[in-house]
Amino acid sequence: MDSLTQIVLGAACGEAVLGKKIGNKALLFGAIGGTIPDLDVFVGSLLYGNEIDAMLFHRGFMHSVLFSVLGAFLLGWLTHKLYNSGKRLHTTTQKDWTKLFFWSLFIHPILDCFTPYGTQLFAPFSNYRVAFNNIAVADPLYTAPFLICLIILMFFNRKSNRRRLWLKLGIGISSFYMLLTIFNKIYVDNVFENSLSDKGISYSRYSTQPAILNNVLWYGIAETEEAYQVGFYSLFDASNRFSDWQTIPKTRALTKAEYNDIRDLAWFSNDYFNVELTAEDNYLYKDLRYPLVETRNGYKAVFNLRLFKDGDRLNMKPFAPEMEDFEYTMDALWRRLKGR
Repeated sequence: MDSLTQIVLGAACGEAVLGKKIGNKALLFGAIGGTIPDLDVFVGSLLYGNEIDAMLFHRGFMHSVLFSVLGAFLLGWLTHKLYNSGKRLHTTTQKDWTKLFFWSLFIHPILDCFTPYGTQLFAPFSNYRVAFNNIAVADPLYTAPFLICLIILMFFNRKSNRRRLWLKLGIGISSFYMLLTIFNKIYVDNVFENSLSDKGISYSRYSTQPAILNNVLWYGIAETEEAYQVGFYSLFDASNRFSDWQTIPKTRALTKAEYNDIRDLAWFSNDYFNVELTAEDNYLYKDLRYPLVETRNGYKAVFNLRLFKDGDRLNMKPFAPEMEDFEYTMDALWRRLKGR
C-alpha cells in the first residue's frame, strides 16, 4: 500500500516487539523497517539504466519472504551493535531487534499482497505476483484510525497497559476493515459475473478491484477475444449490477514477439493492456488493470507508460499518472461512489 500506511504498520510492529523496553523509539525503528522494502524504487534506478527494468524491480526481491528473513538478521545485528552501548547497554538483545525488523519487513509485502499491484512474495524462486485485489493502494479508512491509535499511545508511559490497549485497538480496527474488504471483494465478483451474464458477454477471464481511496466503488474488466469490457459498481447503487460499460478494443501497436519489454510489461499488467502509436512516433502503453477515470472527454486509462525505442530495446519516460482535470475527475469519482 502507500508509504504512510506501511510506516504506520511498521511502527505498530516495532511497538509490539520492543515498546515496553524502549518506548517510542520502537515506533521509530519499526517505521524504518516498514519503509525499507519500498526503497527498491531507488535501488532499481541505481541498478538499471532502463526505466522499464527499474519499474519492474519494484515489489520484487525486496518484497519477498527471503529478503525479510535475511534483512531481519542483518539489520537486527547491526542495530543491536549500534544501540547497545552506554546507558542503553543490556536494555535490549539482538533477538529483540531481529524480531522487530523481521515483522516490520515481513508484514510490509503481506499487506501489499491485498492490493492490485502484485507482489513477488516468493522471489527469487518464483516471479509470481500475489495480488488479491480487495483493497486500493491507498485507503484512508484503513490507515487513519490505525494512525490515530498510534499517536494516542505515544503519550502513555512505555510500561502502561493503556499503551498496549491502544496498540491492540489500532491493529484490531485495521484488521477488521481489511476483513470487510475481503467480503466486499467476494460479493462484487459475484455481482460482476451476474452482470456479464445479463449482458450476454462471453469472456475468457475477468478481474475486479476497488477504485482509489475507497472500498465502495468497484471496477471490473473482462477479456473477450477482440476487446476488454469494463464497468463500474458502487455498493450504494440501487441495482446490484455493474453499469457505465465501456468497450476497449485490443490494440497492439507493438507485440510480445517483437520486444521482450512488451512481454515483461504484459506480465506486469497480468495481460490487461493496450499499446497505441502516438503522434510523436512513440508508443503509449496502457495498463488496464487499474480503474479508468472519468474526464470531460469520457473515460480514460490513468496508468499509462510512454514508451520509445532505445537501440534494440524499448525504454520509457518516468511514470506520472495522467489527469486532464484532477478536480473534475475527483468530483466524478465522488458522485459515482454515492451510487445510481
